[in-house]
Amino acid sequence: MCIPERFASLLDRCPHVPFLNNLHARIIVSGFRNNAFLSSKLFRCYAKLGLLPHSKWVLNGFLDLKQWKIGLDALRVTFCLKSCIASERFEFGRGVHGDCFKFNLNSDCFVGSSLIGFYVKFGKLEDACKVFEEITNKDIVAYTCMITAYAKCGGSSAYGAFQVAYRMQEQGLRPNRVTLISLLYTAAKLEALEEGRAIHGYAIRRGIGILDEVFETSLMDMYHKCRDVEMAASVFGKMNPRAIGSWNTLMVAYLHNGQALEAFELLCLMISRKILPDLLTLANAILSCANLNFWCHGRSIHGYMIRMGIEPDLVASTALVDLYSKFDAVKARKMFDKLGKKDAIIYNVMMAGYLENELYGEAINLFRELVDMSINPNLGSFLNLISAVSNVRDIKLARYVHGYILRHELIKNLEIANQIINMYSKCGYILYAKEVFNRMRYRDLVSWTSLMMGYVHHGQSDEAVTLFRLMQREKLKLDSINLVSLLQALSQLGCLSTVKEVHCFIYRYFHGRARELSVNNCLITTYAKCGRIDMATCLFQQMTELSVTTWNAMIAAYGMHGHYREALELFDQMKSGKVRPDEVTFTSILSACSHSGLVEEGLKVFSIMVEEYSIVPCEVHYNCIVDLLSRAGELTEAYNLVKSMPSTKSSAALSALLSGCRLYGGTEIGETITDQMIKLELRNSGYCALVSSIFAGGGRWDEVAKIRALTKDKIMKNTAGYSLIELDKNCTRRE
Repeated sequence: MCIPERFASLLDRCPHVPFLNNLHARIIVSGFRNNAFLSSKLFRCYAKLGLLPHSKWVLNGFLDLKQWKIGLDALRVTFCLKSCIASERFEFGRGVHGDCFKFNLNSDCFVGSSLIGFYVKFGKLEDACKVFEEITNKDIVAYTCMITAYAKCGGSSAYGAFQVAYRMQEQGLRPNRVTLISLLYTAAKLEALEEGRAIHGYAIRRGIGILDEVFETSLMDMYHKCRDVEMAASVFGKMNPRAIGSWNTLMVAYLHNGQALEAFELLCLMISRKILPDLLTLANAILSCANLNFWCHGRSIHGYMIRMGIEPDLVASTALVDLYSKFDAVKARKMFDKLGKKDAIIYNVMMAGYLENELYGEAINLFRELVDMSINPNLGSFLNLISAVSNVRDIKLARYVHGYILRHELIKNLEIANQIINMYSKCGYILYAKEVFNRMRYRDLVSWTSLMMGYVHHGQSDEAVTLFRLMQREKLKLDSINLVSLLQALSQLGCLSTVKEVHCFIYRYFHGRARELSVNNCLITTYAKCGRIDMATCLFQQMTELSVTTWNAMIAAYGMHGHYREALELFDQMKSGKVRPDEVTFTSILSACSHSGLVEEGLKVFSIMVEEYSIVPCEVHYNCIVDLLSRAGELTEAYNLVKSMPSTKSSAALSALLSGCRLYGGTEIGETITDQMIKLELRNSGYCALVSSIFAGGGRWDEVAKIRALTKDKIMKNTAGYSLIELDKNCTRRE
């Protein structure tokens, strides 16, 4: 081995700075200071060990060559350009380009390819294109370098890679393995499935990439990013042998496609074949467990990492925080706090965990911490913040967040603007939501739907219907959410004729295709609220697909109209059809029994819910039973149930019991409940009227006077009632 090659071999294995300094001195003493090959090796070693200032002698050596008028060659230019990239000296690199032009080196394929790589590293695609055109006899390396340049720049300009490949074939040059990998990378970035499939077909015809792990993994990555996971799995199935990278690529593909179970099964297959997972595999496996709510399996993987002494990196730590935040927010936060280096992504994961656990204040505080740590929040950070503020329903904080977003010029982002509309709607300021909507330059279906749902939520159903008409004029493609919102608005208005029109519109809109189940369910509820239980029944009987929500809608419709027998029969059909009822089902049945005075049937249903279906009764279920017993005059049983409830602050249960006491003369129980309501400060004009009647029945006139004084408070103004009368198709409301 000659001396330069021996020095190069030592530089490749350089362990630390003292060894490098000693070796550098020996190279200079041996007279190889101006050796281009060794200069490049030395520069890379200095850069690798974080000593870039010491490596500037490479560039100074280039200046020495010019000063002494020593001719440049392709190798020296290439190494110098690499030095410029590593030290981020763009202007020096441009000067090197000028020198290449003087010595006519820019037409050389090798130099031209290096110049293209240099300009692309600094994001100068136009300059790279000019360099490419300066190359006289372009070979496959030059073409491949230009294809890679287009691929790295991304955006719509990446399509230029395919145009360069077409030019290359016109010149009679055939793409090689490296060229195809660059084209696959471009197709993956652009999500251009057709182009990717064409590249795959060309590779098969030419026999390129067979048993080539890198090429086949690039194919899998392309198909996964083009949302064709089946083809990615097909490529994986034909690979032999399979390296750990290919397993990881397919796991990521499954996770991004929402197929967490398939990703987890892939880990199980690896273990059965005794393939040792790496850190990325374990991180993906933890993510799949988090998505599947496989708490025990996720903890087992974490335990395996601890036993094997595998220190999680930022990706694996993010996955662990995501897993624990779904089950134990406190432990997730402890793990989060232990992390040294944090980025915006792990903050987003922790914020999402708080949102899932309804700890909205903690999520807001975490965003403040993110900003205080001088970490730039990304789109996900702002969306989590807006979601937290929406649930807190603090208008002052909502306006502050809106102003913060305006200052950072993020309101132009469509997704953020849509969430702000939703935020103002939830905070009760629909006019602010409308103003944001009107100022939006571009709107999508979500923008219209968010405002429409806000109108429905705040009882402004006429505005919701008007907005739907405007959507039709804009010729937007509607979805089930828009139609459900429209039907909810019409059910509030009680416009039967308009509901029929919308029903016909839905029938025409779907052109005989199967309608969304949610639309049919909402139609049943809307017809029932508009007084047409027969239409609701007919629609239910015509449906071929029935979900639990469908059964619930029909049972609630029967209960709404006092058809308690039909509701109970439907409940029996549901059980015989092996459809498992949920909490909403029992709420509807118990409500129907309560309004019909079916005490025995109601108590039996309550018992079935607890004993047969192991459903823990919630406050609504207790309220129904209390109301049922109170209406039947079973005041003692109702009072005992109220005392045994998990929360004794249920205003609905106390109000139902008070009504029963007034009706059946239960003065003693009524007074006890009254004192309890006053202590709990459950102030409402309706409750006060009931309390006043109870006190009057017991002769406690001083208390009656106090209650009547309270009703004059502005906080307890009575809400005016109104009647909906269908005068014409536009459903004029008369109050």
